[in-house]
Amino acid sequence: MTVGIVMLVHTSLERAEQVIRHWVAGRCPVVVHVDKNVDDERHDAFVSRFDGLSNVRFSKRHRCEWGTWGLVAASQDASQLMLETFPEVRHVYLASGSCLPLRPVNELVSYLAKRPRTDFIESATTADVPWTIGGLDEERFTLRFPFSWKRQRYFFDKYVALQRRLGVRRKIPAGLVPHMGSQWWCLTRQTLSAILQDPERETYDRYFSKVWIPDESYYQTLTRLYSTHIESRSLTLSKFDFQGKPHIFYDDHLQLLRRSDCFVARKIWPRADKLYETFLGDNAAAMKASEPNPGKIDRIFSRAVDRRIRGRSGLVMQGRFPNRGWENGLTAAPYSVFEGFSELFENFEPWLARATGTRVHGHLYAPDRAELDGRQTTFAGALSDSSALRDYDPKAFLTSLIWNTRGERQCFQFGPADNQAVGFDIAYDPNAQISVITGAWAIPLFQSNRNFADLRLEAARLQKIESDHLDDLRSIHAKAKIRIWSLAEFIESPMEALQTVIDEISVAGGRRLSEAPRIIDLSGFGRFLQNLKNQGMHPYLMGDFPVDSAPQNARPKARRPYLVR
Repeated sequence: MTVGIVMLVHTSLERAEQVIRHWVAGRCPVVVHVDKNVDDERHDAFVSRFDGLSNVRFSKRHRCEWGTWGLVAASQDASQLMLETFPEVRHVYLASGSCLPLRPVNELVSYLAKRPRTDFIESATTADVPWTIGGLDEERFTLRFPFSWKRQRYFFDKYVALQRRLGVRRKIPAGLVPHMGSQWWCLTRQTLSAILQDPERETYDRYFSKVWIPDESYYQTLTRLYSTHIESRSLTLSKFDFQGKPHIFYDDHLQLLRRSDCFVARKIWPRADKLYETFLGDNAAAMKASEPNPGKIDRIFSRAVDRRIRGRSGLVMQGRFPNRGWENGLTAAPYSVFEGFSELFENFEPWLARATGTRVHGHLYAPDRAELDGRQTTFAGALSDSSALRDYDPKAFLTSLIWNTRGERQCFQFGPADNQAVGFDIAYDPNAQISVITGAWAIPLFQSNRNFADLRLEAARLQKIESDHLDDLRSIHAKAKIRIWSLAEFIESPMEALQTVIDEISVAGGRRLSEAPRIIDLSGFGRFLQNLKNQGMHPYLMGDFPVDSAPQNARPKARRPYLVR
């Protein structure tokens, strides 16, 4: 048994040929779809170069354009030809002409052979995806899109507006729950053949042909009907910028690509000679055989995107119009806000009080009560711990607290489960020092004994709240002193991060930390996050947390819905 490669090609045919021959040399059959936009002369010359190669086939041609049905139709015909022509194929891997194998082909074949029933496809519900651009998430499934977004943008926008005004809402076929994810999947023969041979395929095809960007939802939705085991991730490294455009990899990304441990990457610049020579050459085995982990380089991309969006301090980028704030300050003195620390560390509050000599409160904006220092019922200036009194004016509660305690620095905890009414204000308060460990709110969920379905819903809710809060913190107009770590990034070097925060709180010349709070046991947390992904929820705020290997046995053992190992 082996892996079959379905390749969608529309440009840079010379590079595509190079990659095809590499797959063939690794004993992987290849079915190629050449975009109908490629003229016949170039197409015929390209096809002729593979005369004599029995394990290379060419499928029926379709006109492919981003966001249209043609991409799905092309992959359908190519996949059907693959399954009919090569019975030895167990997994079908969808790739493009701009994809580049990063590891020896035999490693991919061996990896998938150990996981004969696992489908690798990113598949999340519309409520849980963070990457949609342009405001069309659920609407892409309920409106019609007969016009090209690229070539007929005016008519596209007008028709969308008209449908909204008329209240148009398409009926989703019975039994389908729309899912979205990366176009680049790797499916088992069993799952793929079930999709292509479904008695209701005509109905599904007719519906998805009018969905916007169907290549990111067709297989992602239908796989949920037939797969016995889904790993909600792609084996292809593909990164996108803040506008939803794919990053292009160049020669100077060589070491970055090696660090990912991924099997395939896209998009590769056609003139990246060094990349093609390195990964398609005899020394391709330079990469270590380990679990693919594109998250290892996520921080680099997020920092690049952040630099591109926000620029540097004192440098106004083209197209940015700075707005001066009108407020004259929210509070009277500096204070510190900790988000995610009490969730990650045991007894964090008393430790922080000893380390800094400050007044440390719990979650001042907790739903049930204001967790004042020592869990007092009243505090300086007769402030009550009553949540009702506090929530009457959350902003005034903070203002009063800082005013009443001038001369003593105040610290408190904050998180997505708290009242968010003050989140915007602290972000724009120059007196605030805010330290955030994103995704730490998942630790109490991981430790709880709740039904997994309830955990999934709560995780999606908290993630949405924290994501909105982070937007405020990352605004170019935010005036607070803000430090943000993902959970995975923070636990790599917790002492260094804690020392940085403590130095900013303490007076000049603060001492080095002599003790550290104990980190809560996170054994099994990576699998917990992957289980959330497999259930259609996409936990992304934790950063590049290690993902456990997919099950290697053909028939998974019976287990409870959530298992901590």
